[in-house]
Order: sequence, then C-alpha cells, then structure tokens
Amino acid sequence: MTADSPGAVPVPDAGRDPSPPADSPQVDAAALTQFWELAKVKAKLNRFEVYTGANPASALIPPAWAFGATPEQADSLLALVLDGVKTGTAGALWDYEAEGEPIAEVGSLWIILDGSARPRALIETTAVAVVPFDQVDAEHARSEGEDDLSLASWRRIHEDFFRSHASHDRGFQPDMPVVCERFRVLYPTPRNA
Repeated sequence: MTADSPGAVPVPDAGRDPSPPADSPQVDAAALTQFWELAKVKAKLNRFEVYTGANPASALIPPAWAFGATPEQADSLLALVLDGVKTGTAGALWDYEAEGEPIAEVGSLWIILDGSARPRALIETTAVAVVPFDQVDAEHARSEGEDDLSLASWRRIHEDFFRSHASHDRGFQPDMPVVCERFRVLYPTPRNA
C-alpha cells in the first residue's frame, strides 16, 4: 500500500496505508512544498537544471507518508531511519491490492513524515521483492531496525500488525505475499527540526 498523494499520512512500518486514521494530523501543503524544494537541492536532484533547464519531474512532490499506525510509532520509526538503523520496510501485498496502490519501484522517492505530519526525510527505494511472509529472511528483518533485529521478532511484530491493520479481508496467512522494500535516505532534516 503506497501513499500516492502528498496529503496521505499512512500506517505502519508493516506497509503504508493511503487512508490516514481519522485522528491523524493533516499534512501542511506549504511545509511539504518547502521541504521538497530544500530536499531536492540537498539531495542534488536538481543538478542538471543548470544545464538543461527545469525538469518537469522535479516540480512533482513525491508521495508523503509516515511509518507506524500511531504518531508515537511514526516518531520512533522515523528516529530509526534518521539514525541510519532502519533501511527497510514491508507491507502485505493484499493491502496494496485492496487499496489499488502500485508497488514501489527502484528509484521511487518518498517523503517521510513524523507523528505530527511534518516532512522529515526524503528516501529513495533501492530494492523491492515480493516474498511469502514465512520466507522473509533475516537480512530483511535486520534492515527494518526494530526490536532486537531478529527474524523471530520481525515475524512476531509483523504478524500482529498484519492481523490488526489489514485493508483486506483475507486475514493473516503464513505464506501471504509481502512486499519487502529497501531504501536509502537522500535528505534528512536535522534532529532538532
């Protein structure tokens, strides 16, 4: 499930949900635009504009979303991203299908929001694989940066999440397809921002 519009404040690290909870803070469009203008310069995404003129793609603000199902989770997972510990995420393919959301592609850009819906990081998808839940490996579990970084912990956390926050009606299955993404941070805001 991907947030396709800059106002989406999605759900967990077990994926992204384009439908923010009713009590979620709303994204300030002006703050998002200001963040994007700074981030694309800091990440050197506009370096060819000097030679070729403005690129229409650089005018498009990437989708914005938050990790986690609550503002507290969004903040704690964002902290892992900003610390360089979290470089991966996963979502149930069935949720993507239920929401009509495309799967991320290598090179996709995303703006990560904090628990107050403020833009805090620009990330780029570096790898995407769809694998059965019970075949997600220890390397991916470590990349998510949560708990003790073990595969057992990843499975426990994500099974609970997939049972509690599904957008589909298929329930949890040990062999359900999971979209595993890896990403890199292109621009983080300062910690005290």
